Amino acid sequence: MPIDVMMPFYGDVEQFKQAVTSVLEQSDPDFRLVVVDDGYPSDEPREWLAGLGDARVHYERNAHNLGVNGNFRRCVDLVTADRYVVMGCDDVMLPGYLAGVRALADAHPDAAVIAPGVEVIDADDRVVRPLGDRIKSVLAPSSATVLRGEAMATSLYRGNWTYFPSLLWRTDAVRAVGFREGLDVVLDLALLVDLAFAGEALAYDPRVLFRYRRHDASVSSVQAVDGRRFAEENAFFDGEEQRCAARGWTRAARAARLHATSRLHHGMARIAGAASTIRPTN
Repeated sequence: MPIDVMMPFYGDVEQFKQAVTSVLEQSDPDFRLVVVDDGYPSDEPREWLAGLGDARVHYERNAHNLGVNGNFRRCVDLVTADRYVVMGCDDVMLPGYLAGVRALADAHPDAAVIAPGVEVIDADDRVVRPLGDRIKSVLAPSSATVLRGEAMATSLYRGNWTYFPSLLWRTDAVRAVGFREGLDVVLDLALLVDLAFAGEALAYDPRVLFRYRRHDASVSSVQAVDGRRFAEENAFFDGEEQRCAARGWTRAARAARLHATSRLHHGMARIAGAASTIRPTN
């Protein structure tokens, strides 16, 4: 059964080509790659894809720009396989990614989400360990595990240690809950905890299968600077605390209330912003 690799595109064309190439070089060839162009102002991506001559590669272009949330929804609408991944157009699959997540899905067929190990790279493909990602590694389970319900929600409220573009999703489970409207930065976390509330499971294995690109142009990095990230996060966690309390999930409600990693990130951004305004006096 093929896996759908959905790739919403709007960004650096060279990194996009690298991302596509990493999919085509998978040891498991049973996939369909669908690039969903969100109105990029050039025909180069489409022409380059056509030149590949690979029947597994498909190109779609939105009639108008849908934005992050809208294009994710569009990608899910186009899925035809039982499982899929929404890969970033600047990220990199290691050659064994599809084989690895397929094996995990076969071992945990009821899991709505498969989360492999991830390493972070910068704009120049160097493996890096920024503070935020070091915190993620501490928050992630230390060994292979399956999380469900309140345990899953509590773990993710403490800090979202997953990397959205690396996750393999079970199509029917995601379509049953859908993406929430009006979210950008916490879109992935909202989907994960909605699945937890629906009784679904997340299977995690720390073996590294994916490279996630961290750079200043990412949605979360840009919004962290002007504070929109934290307005969205705070509103989200306030609502989640109330929802967990109503469900009787006391541990999850407490984790949502604290959301310590969000506050730490906020503090770091404020310090960095203050430091950038300092000028030498000599």
